[in-house]
Order: sequence, then structure tokens, then C-alpha cells
Amino acid sequence: METQKFMGKNQLIDRLAAQMGSREAALEVLQKRGHVDAKGNLTAEGKRRDAMTAEERALDRAKTRTGKPTSAFKYDPTTNRATLRKKY
Repeated sequence: METQKFMGKNQLIDRLAAQMGSREAALEVLQKRGHVDAKGNLTAEGKRRDAMTAEERALDRAKTRTGKPTSAFKYDPTTNRATLRKKY
């Protein structure tokens, strides 16, 4: 998978661009989310997200969506998703 090389920190824009196939489309999505400004510069929230790895962002999304702690999830790098562990 092309996005597997953008798993680390400070790769938010590159990873989304690889997933979407277009840097312009990725910047548009990130602007709608409030992660970049109109000039394409990272906002404070964007810098916070950019400082996370793909795994940390996936765990954060799952935590926010469900309200459960990040320890309740396991990360799958092939799908970039965090799913509930069986004990929860």
C-alpha cells in the first residue's frame, strides 16, 4: 500500500494525499477539518495531529468516537483502523 510509507510523525498531509491520490484534495479536507488554513499552513490543531503517528491518530479517532480509553483498542496498520479489543 502506498500510504504505508507515511506512518510516522509529521506526515499528516503526505499520508492523506497518498490515500486520496491528490495533495490538493487532501489540503481541502484538512482545511474543512480546521487542520490547515487557507494558505495550506498547519493550524495549532493541525500541528497537534501532525505530531502524532498514524497509529496515534487512529486510536484518537476511536477514543473520540466511542468515549472509551485508547487502551480499549488495538491498531491494524494495514487498514489504519483501531478496533475494540475482545475484553471490552
